[in-house]
Amino acid sequence: MTKKWQIYESNNEKIEEISKKYNLNKLLATILVNRNIEENQIETYLNPNRKNFHDPFLMPDMEIAVNRILKAMGNKEKIIIYGDYDVDGITSITVLKSFLKDRGIDVDQYIPNRLEEGYGLNNPAVKKIAEQGYDLMITVDCGISGIEEIKYANSLGIETIVTDHHEVGEELPDAIAVVDAKRKDNIYPCRDLAGVGVVFKLIQALRNKIRTRRKRISKILRHSMCRNNIRYRSISRWK
Repeated sequence: MTKKWQIYESNNEKIEEISKKYNLNKLLATILVNRNIEENQIETYLNPNRKNFHDPFLMPDMEIAVNRILKAMGNKEKIIIYGDYDVDGITSITVLKSFLKDRGIDVDQYIPNRLEEGYGLNNPAVKKIAEQGYDLMITVDCGISGIEEIKYANSLGIETIVTDHHEVGEELPDAIAVVDAKRKDNIYPCRDLAGVGVVFKLIQALRNKIRTRRKRISKILRHSMCRNNIRYRSISRWK
């Protein structure tokens, strides 16, 4: 069967209007129109601000994933990030590993060999990870279809958190948490994030939870020290 490219027909009149009204070049105006960005969304789309970020905890299992990672952090567990070998997988591994390392968490990565292992989880890799003594495996840009591999990981005593952006099959993997905006029970507003976008939301959720805990601890310390006439020193410099 011969396949043919079908070129998307742009609304040239709308592109011209957006270009002139917002002083944008034609290429950028075309992207905005083709992506159905409404006029009242253009400023936010082009100049994003943290205040406009959606709540990461709207994603399914995000709370469970964050709590398990914080537990691993507290218990000094060994964590491994399992990611695909493409750009989305590599960037997902990089940003998550950097975030966790900066917070003193023992974390490594596993990237399957493209030619020998192919895409996604595989049992020989899971076995290697178990033999190296890892307690928690976090998948990035993969894992949603790794039903059998995650069952195997469970049998070897490895707990798994799945973060993925691919379409969900009829069955979810038996992981501790499955964070994927394409799940049927998802209420997060944007279901079309890349894998690294899902990881970004995980980091946002972790950061929010860590800050909330520190504020609570700081408040308790301040109250206790004031009661005992001890000079309070802020812990806001903590990461």
